[in-house]
Amino acid sequence: MSDFVVVARAKGFRDGARASGVSASKLSEAVRRLETQLGVRLLHRTTRSVTLTESGQRLLERLGPALIEVEASLDAVISAGRSLTGTLRLNVPVNAARLILPKILPGFLAANPGIRVEVTAENSVIDVLEAGYDAGIRYDERLEQDMIAVPVGPRTQRFATAASPDYLARHGRPRHPRDLLAHACLSSRFASGALEIWEFERRGEVVKVTPAGPLVVRAGTTIDLAVDAAIAGTGIIYLFEDWLRPHFDSGVLEPLLEQWWQDFSGPLLYYYGNRLVPAPLRALIDFINAQQE
Repeated sequence: MSDFVVVARAKGFRDGARASGVSASKLSEAVRRLETQLGVRLLHRTTRSVTLTESGQRLLERLGPALIEVEASLDAVISAGRSLTGTLRLNVPVNAARLILPKILPGFLAANPGIRVEVTAENSVIDVLEAGYDAGIRYDERLEQDMIAVPVGPRTQRFATAASPDYLARHGRPRHPRDLLAHACLSSRFASGALEIWEFERRGEVVKVTPAGPLVVRAGTTIDLAVDAAIAGTGIIYLFEDWLRPHFDSGVLEPLLEQWWQDFSGPLLYYYGNRLVPAPLRALIDFINAQQE
């Protein structure tokens, strides 16, 4: 149909070819196929001229404005896909919302005022694409195989154990991870119902402890309650070192078993690689990569 409009406006196949960059023979074949599909003649062809039939004139009058509208709509979609505007939806674990995103999003949003970011923080493993998210943050062992992953935040992290000076004064200081079995521990339960296992490592020796104590919180969502309880002297907590670091610095919590703290790989921003990357997500990826250079 667009080839017919080109020929009709140029009043010839050769002039239409020069205007569109499509060969005259391809234009002629396209118009012939259109006439066959419609069952009417659209152009009168002679060796010296090409003129519209009555049917061709009616079609041009209605089709021309419609094609202009289609082209404008396509241009708008392409422009929106390339411009740094729109909404970026992220699904992240609670610890990433607390420890990672505050170091990234304020600068990113300041540099990209046309982008809005919506963040959902949860520890459940979901299909981000099916749930309507553009990307997520997870750790390597929880990623699906067809994901593209970009390092975000620290390259390594550690889990730390800590207690308040008051608790240690009353109950003593554990010297080995197995000593935790005799202490009040503030543990976490995953959405699956399983209790979190505390894992330690030193010089190749790995020790896993299933803690017991007076308080169990939901992993991720109610961790602040466990932190407050640890500060109040209720028991020993096991949590990301970066989460507890401000409390170490203020002295309300003391690190325990530090030589046993286990390193693990840092978080990753991930997204599906089998589709076009939206402009807001591409902008975030570029921003993260620039921060790490």
